[in-house]
Order: sequence, then C-alpha cells, then structure tokens
Amino acid sequence: MPKQLVLGRQRRTNPFVWCFAIVCSIIAVSVIIVGVVVFSGYLAIRPKMPLLSLQTSRLDRVSYNQAGVLAVKMMIKIRAENHNQKAHASFYDTKLLLGYHGVNIAQLVADPFDVMKNESLELNYVVESLPVPLPPEEQYLTEQALGRGKVMPFYVTGSSRTMWKVGPLGSVKFSLHMNCDLLLPVNGSAVNPRCSTKSH
Repeated sequence: MPKQLVLGRQRRTNPFVWCFAIVCSIIAVSVIIVGVVVFSGYLAIRPKMPLLSLQTSRLDRVSYNQAGVLAVKMMIKIRAENHNQKAHASFYDTKLLLGYHGVNIAQLVADPFDVMKNESLELNYVVESLPVPLPPEEQYLTEQALGRGKVMPFYVTGSSRTMWKVGPLGSVKFSLHMNCDLLLPVNGSAVNPRCSTKSH
C-alpha cells in the first residue's frame, strides 16, 4: 500500500525581504521619474554653456630699450556670452594673464558680474604693463619684430567660473579656461582673434 505524502506548512517569505523589495521598487520608480523630469527639462530649456571670447586686441604702444626691458600699452576686448534663452548666468573668479614670449606682463581681472539670458557683456581692458626685462632670446626676437615692422606674439591665458540656473535641474557650475595666442602688428592695427574659453 503506497505511503501518503504528508504536506507540511508552506514557508512564508520573511517580512524583511518584503520590506527590502518594496524599498527597492520605490527607489527604482523614483529614479525613473527623476530621469524623465531631467530629460524633459533639458529638452524644454536646451541649456548652453556661457563663455568668454576674445574679440578684439590692439597694440597701442611699445617701449623697448637697449637693456632689453619691454613695456606695452594694449587694448583688449573680451565678451562674456550667455546664449541660454531662459536663464541668466553669473561669472566670478575671472583671472586672466597677458604674456609675451612666455613672460607674463600683466593681469586682467574682473569683479563678479551677471549676463542676462540670451545677452552678452563687453569687458574692455586698457593694459599698461610694468617694464619687464626680457631673456636674451626674446630680446633678439623683439628687436627683429620692431625693426621689420612685423607682429609681436602675445597670449591671454587664465580661467573664470560660471553658474546658471537651469529650471528644475537646479544650479549648474563650470570652470572656463582660456588659452589664446595673439599676433599683434606693431603698427597699431586691431586684430580679431575670435578665441573662446573651453569648459571643464
């Protein structure tokens, strides 16, 4: 005669497992909702990175003596641009260096400022450097440029920080870095390098 199977009581799932599963489900749903909101906000606002761009520069005066000491007067125009349609941008910690042949000759700074949505702001610098002694090789190159009425190689390098609000996405902060080369005619002609910052 076959034995009858006796079924025991079924084991119940631990309440802790149920709680863990519920919490995981809530987190997953929340992540999906936040992702949809962020993506929708991005599509609606289409944020664009504010930037600084070097617009115009001009070498107004060059003072150079036989001791190899250089001093210059220059005009530099930098434009702060905010192409966001729905958010104004703030710029701060703006510190740029003007250099010649690897020698820093002046610093360009700006107090914190705001640029309204879809607008730009001009930063006009009139730079008069202190007399700077040049190394022998730079002395030779400077004498060649001045003697032949050619161009002198300058550069503008440095950084700025920017912050802007992107609707429901909150505030966004970025560092902007500028590294622009300038070849300026010694005859005082203005040049338009159109060099812009890169974000990091």
